[in-house]
Amino acid sequence: MQKEVERAVELLKEGKTFLYPTDTVWGIGCDATNVEAVKKVYALKQRQDNKALIVLIASIDQLWDYVAQIPEIAWDIVEFSEKPVTVIYPKGKNLAANLLGEDGSIGIRLVKDEFCKKVIQKLRKPLVSTSANISGEPSPAIFSEVSEAIKNGVDYIVDWRREDKTKNAPSTIMKLELDGAIKFLRK
Repeated sequence: MQKEVERAVELLKEGKTFLYPTDTVWGIGCDATNVEAVKKVYALKQRQDNKALIVLIASIDQLWDYVAQIPEIAWDIVEFSEKPVTVIYPKGKNLAANLLGEDGSIGIRLVKDEFCKKVIQKLRKPLVSTSANISGEPSPAIFSEVSEAIKNGVDYIVDWRREDKTKNAPSTIMKLELDGAIKFLRK
């Protein structure tokens, strides 16, 4: 795993994209602070850039770096959630501007996958994480479900867990307002 982490980080620092396993589905990712790399992800997915992408962080403390105001309830949701949960916060900061929603919001997930954590820690920046599919197509739970178009479109494909047949579901997505109101977008 360490060799894959080092190779991925080297390429991410160069603004490259990669195909990698997450704690949910296989994802397309890049450095979440690099506007040009984020543009490549949108182009590969054939997705409008007004549809925000998810960001992965490795520790709960990183929320302070990327969210302007954190609703109090967020700490309990993120820390105690047993399954992967993406929280959409009212206002992101210190991220590529083209990652943010039209209203300035940002979806962030505290990742539990060891590979992802190690990449984020070594890169010292969050990762973009979006399902490895063309927009509108099914999300690939395992590597063999990733289309050739996606495989050919990324700059690097991680070897880690290619043979793993464990199928995980996409994360729950909830939007939090500053007053603590919660709206579920995907359960």
